[in-house]
Amino acid sequence: MAEVGIIGTGIMGLGVGRRLLERGFRVFGRDAFPANAEKARQAGLEMRNSLAEVAGDAARIILFLPGPAEIRACVTGADGLLAHLPKGGAILDMSTSSPDNTVAMAAAAGAAGVGYLDVPVLGRPSTIGNWCLLAGGDAGVLEQCRDFLEPLAGKIIHVGGPGTGHAVKLLNQLMFGAINAMTAEMMAVAEKIGVPPARVHEIIAGSQASTVSGIFRELGARIGEERYGDPTFTVAMLAKDIRLAVEMAEKAGCAPIVGRAVDLLNRFALIRGKGGYDTAILWEGVREMWRDDGTET
Repeated sequence: MAEVGIIGTGIMGLGVGRRLLERGFRVFGRDAFPANAEKARQAGLEMRNSLAEVAGDAARIILFLPGPAEIRACVTGADGLLAHLPKGGAILDMSTSSPDNTVAMAAAAGAAGVGYLDVPVLGRPSTIGNWCLLAGGDAGVLEQCRDFLEPLAGKIIHVGGPGTGHAVKLLNQLMFGAINAMTAEMMAVAEKIGVPPARVHEIIAGSQASTVSGIFRELGARIGEERYGDPTFTVAMLAKDIRLAVEMAEKAGCAPIVGRAVDLLNRFALIRGKGGYDTAILWEGVREMWRDDGTET
């Protein structure tokens, strides 16, 4: 039986764990949040109390972590994975992270004799099995890991060297953020002019308009139902992704005008304490800026 470790068993990590269990893999996990760890344990993952324990059970480990700082601590920290994984092992970072951080992690892993790939996901949690995986790093390491990646994906694309997978994912997130922000704004305008947002969603989602997307269908439904507490993707995670994407663009000498506007709306939602809610809630912040008395909040 093949063994795989998963660090971070939130929505995405837990979904991957379940999928691999169904395909006959033995899955070991570690999550810093007790609630996530308990859900994973109930799903059948063999949860461990330290990175060292996971590395002792599985030489190939998947990361689903919030961002660059957490990834650095997990991989190169004093008691991180590279201190315990055997030579020939592999780390697959399926988080959304900074390409620069990924390049640094891949170099550190290579010096330790461990393979390192960035393999971010294009796809929603519910579409696991049909994800598009964007792999950056050594093609040989990718081939060694196909046995547990293929059950997750409809397509696996080797993009290029370390960090290239994360770079393309951040570009995708810029587009996601723009659609999310524009949906928020249009729904706030709809309410202001007297058309219920739920009705707007019903009309547009049921049309053949070229503007209709899966993201709009999901966001619009959530807005109409005022359902934000069971997030598919949180405001905090989107805000992090957009910030990283804007930083990547600025380092390349670009001025991401729309990206910066999206970043501002996301930050406003965070200030309002909405980080743990689904990104659909962004529209409430726009609505609050257009109070009936004409003043901004």
